[in-house]
Amino acid sequence: MQILLAEDNQKLARLTKQSLVEDGFVVDIAKDGNEAIDKFDINEYDLVILDVLMPEQSGFDVAKKIRKVDTTIPILMLTALGEIDDKVKGFYAGADDYLVKPFSFEELTLRVKSLIRRGKRADPIVLQAGKLTLDTNKQMASYDGRQLTLTAKELGLLNYLLVNKGRVVSKTELIEHVWDMNYDGLSNVVETYVRYLRKKLRQCGASGDFIKTMRNLGYIIEDLHVS
Repeated sequence: MQILLAEDNQKLARLTKQSLVEDGFVVDIAKDGNEAIDKFDINEYDLVILDVLMPEQSGFDVAKKIRKVDTTIPILMLTALGEIDDKVKGFYAGADDYLVKPFSFEELTLRVKSLIRRGKRADPIVLQAGKLTLDTNKQMASYDGRQLTLTAKELGLLNYLLVNKGRVVSKTELIEHVWDMNYDGLSNVVETYVRYLRKKLRQCGASGDFIKTMRNLGYIIEDLHVS
């Protein structure tokens, strides 16, 4: 599940993204209204989270423009304003739900999952490559019918590689989407988690190069077909 998060407070955006990524979502951040519109135009998202008070264009303006081209994608508004008039304005702009700052990340995740279930992509989305399948709603993966026991980070990594099946994904891109572009942990975290995934896939019968390393470029899961 891919989410567009438009929030100009960099610290809040980073923490919000980290929380959602840990719950298995792929998150793109836009720092202002213009960037939010640009990213929405070129990417496909399952849900949009909009801060109301953003530079360039407000969350209300962005929501109205999104609704002109997509009437069904769930939109969640974030705001420090708690007045009824502001909530009404948000709903008139096309928002499906409203969350007032400060909020708990647990509540945000619950609302996001609820909106996605009710949205246009509520049907189960199953990603597949060969005998590997990933049910993105249930966050469950299996290989040749055998369930893989994966952590949230492993699921996030596998999800992103499958979404980009057939394309080489760089280490930098994985850090940005599965962890955070400001991640300051282990420098070899991607290699470590790819190794974890490969081990668990091998235990279910997959070949050792199911996730291929492209030297100096990144990683790829090829568009395989079940024979």
